[in-house]
Amino acid sequence: MAVRLPNADGSTRAYHPRTEPFAATASTPLASRTVFAAAHVVADPYADTSPDSPAAVDWDATLAFRRHLWSHGLGVAEAMDTAQRGMGLDWAGAAELIRRSAAEAKAVGGRIACGVGTDQLTAPAAGAGTAPAGLAAVRAAYEEQLALVEGAGAQAVLMASRALAAEARTPDDYLELYAHLLRQASEPVVLHWLGPMFDPALEGYWGSSDLDAATAVFLEVIAAHPDKVDGVKISLLDAEREVDLRRRLPEGVRCYTGDDFHYPELIAGDGQGFSHALLGVFDPLGPLAAEAVRVLDTGDAAGFRALLDPTVALSRHLFEAPTRFYKTGVVFLAWLAGHQDHFAMVGGLQSARSLPHLARAYELADGLGLFPDPELAADRAASLFAVYGVAR
Repeated sequence: MAVRLPNADGSTRAYHPRTEPFAATASTPLASRTVFAAAHVVADPYADTSPDSPAAVDWDATLAFRRHLWSHGLGVAEAMDTAQRGMGLDWAGAAELIRRSAAEAKAVGGRIACGVGTDQLTAPAAGAGTAPAGLAAVRAAYEEQLALVEGAGAQAVLMASRALAAEARTPDDYLELYAHLLRQASEPVVLHWLGPMFDPALEGYWGSSDLDAATAVFLEVIAAHPDKVDGVKISLLDAEREVDLRRRLPEGVRCYTGDDFHYPELIAGDGQGFSHALLGVFDPLGPLAAEAVRVLDTGDAAGFRALLDPTVALSRHLFEAPTRFYKTGVVFLAWLAGHQDHFAMVGGLQSARSLPHLARAYELADGLGLFPDPELAADRAASLFAVYGVAR
């Protein structure tokens, strides 16, 4: 059936969905790259909540989605930005998510890494940023979360902290705090640099808005404790900067790309190295992304690019400015793909993208064959558009 898609000018267009989904040829472990998909959470649509209430999570559907990712050979990056940390999911909810997902990973043999932050310090009012803390409180918050993640048996990802960005006055504040945390970590961690396009409160992280100066501080943290850093996750949407930083890492420290605009070329690499991956866009791209990496495992870089390059248009659309609202498109596609029964999000974030934006996301995802049941996806998309007056 044709689906009427809304345009930004108030008109509509007919779209004829794809009839056959993309089919992966295997589910063998990935060999040449370590790949994490940052996973979203599934809200409980029947919970009587408001946008500034604690998150009500559908735990069964949330864990089922993680099993879906693991079944394709991907690792799960848990309780990260994609899971709406600081945008609907508070620390109490994130802590429960970490405990449940880590237990599920152990039960099924899945790889998991979990975000360690300081969101205990977030002010209670929606959008209120961070409460006055002080560096000692920031350190204690990080320590609490690091202990929980390691106690759950998961690898830690030291996330960029809004509270640290607010409290730090010099690059030395970052150097001292991260040195303390790395000394405490029992296993090598992933250091996460999330740019202000994902979270404006992180402007000036590492002590400077000058990215060259910030990079120097970031590399100094790593050089002081290379045995405690498994890798770095870079989310700056700047491929050249990532490649430059990647080449300057100490031997044995990996680069996990978080660049949702340039990931195929960064993962494929060049004669001087490559990036592994920790990506929010691999939430909707899971099976296709895993298949592409398996092709790369055979040494077929051209085949890898042939599979993954066409996905960039969808990723750039989902992550267009304001980039922090990409989670809305991710959850919308999960609903269309049948991974959950509704399009509701914690914090009411389903309202964060326009109808034309969602229509284009559906069109691009369907063109890639991302929906296991294209007819179901078409019916669900049409039903949502009809609510807003688009004739079916």
